Amino acid sequence: MFKEITAISKNYAMVELENQSNDDLLNLNVIFEDGAKKILGEVEEIDNGQVKITFLGEFRDGRFYSGIIRKPTLSAKVRIINQEELGELVGDNDDKSMVLGLSPLYNDYPVKINIDEMWSNHSAIFGNTGSGKTYGVSRFVQNLFTIPDKIPFNSNIFIFNNTNEYDNAFKSINSININYNYKMYSTGSESDNQIKLPLWLLSVDDYANLLDVTDYSQISIIEKMLSLVSTFARNDEETKRYKNHLIASAIVSVLYTNQTAGRIRDQIFSILADCHTDELNLDVEVPGIGYTRQFRKCFEIDSKGEFAERILIAEYIQQFIDKSTRWNEDYVPIYFTLDDLEVALNFALISEGLLLNEKSYSEAMALKVRLHTLNNSSLKKIFDYGKFCNASEFITDIIMVGSDKRAQIINFVLEEIDDRFAKALVKVYCRMIFKFCKGLPTRGAMPLHLMLEEAHRYVQNDNDINILGYNIFERIAKEGRKFGVIMDLITQRPTELSETVISQCSNFLIFKITHPTDLDYIRKMVPNISADVIEKQKSLQSGTCVAFGRMMKIPMIVKMQLPSPEPQSANASIYNKWMIEWKK
Repeated sequence: MFKEITAISKNYAMVELENQSNDDLLNLNVIFEDGAKKILGEVEEIDNGQVKITFLGEFRDGRFYSGIIRKPTLSAKVRIINQEELGELVGDNDDKSMVLGLSPLYNDYPVKINIDEMWSNHSAIFGNTGSGKTYGVSRFVQNLFTIPDKIPFNSNIFIFNNTNEYDNAFKSINSININYNYKMYSTGSESDNQIKLPLWLLSVDDYANLLDVTDYSQISIIEKMLSLVSTFARNDEETKRYKNHLIASAIVSVLYTNQTAGRIRDQIFSILADCHTDELNLDVEVPGIGYTRQFRKCFEIDSKGEFAERILIAEYIQQFIDKSTRWNEDYVPIYFTLDDLEVALNFALISEGLLLNEKSYSEAMALKVRLHTLNNSSLKKIFDYGKFCNASEFITDIIMVGSDKRAQIINFVLEEIDDRFAKALVKVYCRMIFKFCKGLPTRGAMPLHLMLEEAHRYVQNDNDINILGYNIFERIAKEGRKFGVIMDLITQRPTELSETVISQCSNFLIFKITHPTDLDYIRKMVPNISADVIEKQKSLQSGTCVAFGRMMKIPMIVKMQLPSPEPQSANASIYNKWMIEWKK
């Protein structure tokens, strides 16, 4: 078949064919035998009896090693790879492997990958709509749970998606093995398993994401809000005194400004409308000498443009200011609700003196409006957890099925919510999971996979870096592997992903992509990708991908088998829905 080597370049050789063979050699692997050396190559081009073969690596003692040190000589013999060598490339010799798919170039020979190399590294799965991404991911996960004689009982796969397309593929996983279980949580209004988040487990950064913080000054307000909600939740006598102290101090700070009496009154009324106690509110009776007056009437303005009861107001307010007490504002996780959080935010706003600063007031009001909107929307049920728990109990509750079983696959369906809130929700979950795994006594004791479907909706170049100093997805991409938190990014728009996150991915499954911008982005951003890989994926059939990275010995075209059962990701059947029989 191969006659002789006619030329050798830096990374390829030109080989002359013995005759104009009809064999389909393109993309097949060949071996250059040169004495003790066995160098692996791949047929890249065939032109008029000449074959261009790219060097990939070499075999030593039956094992394959990527890259070459010395190239073959012109006298080396060239032949098609044999069964033993192919087995080494596709993982036959690895006892910790699982099936990825089939090789269409070698009569559907099974392609296996090392479980550690795949599942302990970040991965990216790209492909156009209809290229077979969802089917491929479903089959890939199903393959993990059908390994002969081994069961991934302790696996933790969290899927985040805006539809329930994976539900059909995984809901019957228990039929494979009675030890397997699947759970689906949803934000949908009719969901049995509602996605929940305990408010007390959320950090300042989480609230910054949920409330869409746009300025660093808003962070300090959130910090104050959390310290107050922790204090107020105790609802003891000290708490009541502290509330009165905050209200009284805020009123005094406004009362002695250079503003007109009318504006001062408006601001004080605004404070008491949002923050009030039994002792300090607009309707409380204020005792004078021989008479009492309702507090709101103390602010009536006389003919001189001043408060008629200015002295009475001052004396009444001063009794609640307690400068001798050192108030404890350390945040301690405790059960509270969104209603409690709103109260705490209102007190935080008056305690910071924001009414007197126009710019700060505007930013503070933006937080107030967002929290109030959240508290009065259908999203409120997400934060109604019902009982106090710590992070470990929360994660355990997500995973457990009943009291004695655990789910290996947990599907979070983010339906009926907008993209902004969905992104914030995924960030909160990922940060919470990362913090939990990072805090385990034994590093990597509970490896957990975050599969982000439509990842371009979440993993973006956000303003988090400027506001918080980091982006949680970038932090997980850089540090997550150490603690067993691994991300799988599934997307049809790689250009919209964070460049930092993509650069940390070690494994790639690239289904057919045709958009020039996406192709150019992949060519620039994906580590170690070659022009050959880019060209290969352009002609792929649906359900076939180019797989490469740490999980693969060499880049290979892999045909993913149809998942069984299939996910619900196929196109709508227009013909069946539109057409009816009709006769004239």
